[in-house]
Amino acid sequence: MSAPTTDAPLVRATDLAKTFDVSAPWLNRVLERRPRQLLHAVDGVGFEIRRGQTLALVGESGCGKSTVARLLVGLYEPSRGDFRFDGQDTHAAFRTPQGRQLRRRIQMIFQDPYASLNPRWRVQDIVAEPLIEHGLVSGAAVLRERVGELLQSVGLSPQDAVRYPHQFSGGQRQRISIARALATHPEFLVCDEPTSALDVSVQAQVLNLMKDLQRQQGLTYLFISHNLAVVRHVSDQVGVMYLGRLVELADKHTLFDAPRHPYTRMLLDAIPKIHDTGKARTPVQGEVPNPLEPPTGCAFNPRCPHASERCRVERPVLQAVGGVRVACHAVEEGRI
Repeated sequence: MSAPTTDAPLVRATDLAKTFDVSAPWLNRVLERRPRQLLHAVDGVGFEIRRGQTLALVGESGCGKSTVARLLVGLYEPSRGDFRFDGQDTHAAFRTPQGRQLRRRIQMIFQDPYASLNPRWRVQDIVAEPLIEHGLVSGAAVLRERVGELLQSVGLSPQDAVRYPHQFSGGQRQRISIARALATHPEFLVCDEPTSALDVSVQAQVLNLMKDLQRQQGLTYLFISHNLAVVRHVSDQVGVMYLGRLVELADKHTLFDAPRHPYTRMLLDAIPKIHDTGKARTPVQGEVPNPLEPPTGCAFNPRCPHASERCRVERPVLQAVGGVRVACHAVEEGRI
């Protein structure tokens, strides 16, 4: 294999967009003379992830993070743009018979461990399903042994295989979800807020488990979260999303030490700091605009203290400024 191929990112998303038609039924629109309504959930998102690294996407609820996750694993078809995994156009491949092989290499861990596990199935059946579906194991004895190995790899006992999901705590259920995702020996895991439904102490256990598995198996992660403390613990790079678009993309240390975009600064200012006890925290100002009627120009301009007339009429593009990719006219013009 040549050096350029080796150095190429494992994951590359280019201008990904997803639009949902949320219009009222046709007859209602005719009678009420209302136009169709389109929701631009994701609008032109692009990033790269190198093998064995973690990119975290952060932002307030409704900014499009989970839609990006579903686009990458093929649960949604993109309205525009493409996603390449190991140089292969995944959405084109998913429509072919060879797409099953690609799906083995890309797996997802869902947000809610209470909703993502079938309550009528034993753990044995839940973890074994991808092994059976992809024909990776044959024979009941070998299947039981492989399920036991997967459960052990996430800190559970092989004896847990005969139990049902309701007999486990939230953290244990998420470990079962991780074991299921690891069953096909994936290379890329899309993690959609995998710890947000868990207690803080359990979150740390699951995050440490995921980091250990990444080191042992060379996994590549897209980690989605709204918790910046979690993101600082697990990520190599951080992308900040606002109303369907990336507004800042930088390596972890650069973003946390010297954030550039005003929205990123507001998010970081809202985090409680142990050395600032008694000091008033700066809340994130304003509300996220209605995504069905986004502001003109920069979507953040109604909440931004640095907004100018240009910000209100011209939408900024994500561009490199001082080693960081940021979409902000104020940063580009040197006003902040």
